[in-house]
Amino acid sequence: MTSEQKSLPELKKLEQALENSVLPPELKERIQTMLESLSRGISLPNYSQELETTERYVDWVLNLPWAAESRDNLDLARAKKILETNHYALTKIKERILEYMAVLNLTAEKVNRESAVLCFTGLPGLGKTSAAASIAQALGRNFVRIPFGGLGEVSQIRGLPRYLPSSEPGQVIKNLRRVKSRNPVILLDEIDRVADSSRGVIMGALLELLDPEQNGEFTDYFIDYPFDLSKVLFICTANNTRGIANAVLDRLEIIEMPSYTDEEKIIIGRDYLLPKALSSSGLRKEQVKIEESLWPKIVRPLGFDAGIRTLERTLLGICRKIARMVVEGKGREFSLNEGNIKEFLPTW
Repeated sequence: MTSEQKSLPELKKLEQALENSVLPPELKERIQTMLESLSRGISLPNYSQELETTERYVDWVLNLPWAAESRDNLDLARAKKILETNHYALTKIKERILEYMAVLNLTAEKVNRESAVLCFTGLPGLGKTSAAASIAQALGRNFVRIPFGGLGEVSQIRGLPRYLPSSEPGQVIKNLRRVKSRNPVILLDEIDRVADSSRGVIMGALLELLDPEQNGEFTDYFIDYPFDLSKVLFICTANNTRGIANAVLDRLEIIEMPSYTDEEKIIIGRDYLLPKALSSSGLRKEQVKIEESLWPKIVRPLGFDAGIRTLERTLLGICRKIARMVVEGKGREFSLNEGNIKEFLPTW
């Protein structure tokens, strides 16, 4: 069988997939022209490479959610319950999120064009990322996190043209394909921590994502056709606002996340983090009892920490040690007290 004969079924497959697709008419016509040009060059020496490049491009285009979207759940009572279940304290933050959802409820199509983007700021470990994930859960939308910390190439956002050897779409397009929805919640995480060498161009791309006058026609360099991001609910996080361009700041509503007190951490550790640590370690609630007087020592094993990451790691460490003891036959239930707590606290 000649290479021409082998290639014909591949071309037919692409043409059939294009015919059955739901694409913007102009883009569909452009790809049809591309396939016709490819069929005329079937005898050329570089045809196989051209076919492979075209197949990859068409595969990406056909698998993007040009029209598919999830339906919002705007039940505020349900959203409040989710926020209360996922987060202790943070009363003002929860109230602001519920207000935001109420506006979504009343304005639907207009909200992305008329409201600022929420930006949670504060020290690491305060729950900025999990707050964004809870918004997605409350709305019933898919959740996407794009890390900006240390981002040094704008191509990670905008992609690279398909004619380059290392071409690929940017993170926005990649994640839209993954979640198969054009209206997810997209968290742009740590937007203040991009590399200094690329800060200017990255802030320009960030402004295009967040500005409602521009994001309706966001162009990824690999796809090379405008994609409507106006349905996306963008949320940002930052440790502080010093590294964020003024033009971007103008699109943001800054919400400061407060540090947790020791008393709040004890409740978070006991009622929220410990059950999760037990579950992830394969343990049941009744297998681990911790005396109330021990919690201050568990909360501060290494001194003060504004967030709860150290507390989470400590509880996971305790549960891992107990899980090993259970497997080794050293007991089935464990009570942690003043006399034995040092055996279970992880050492760093």
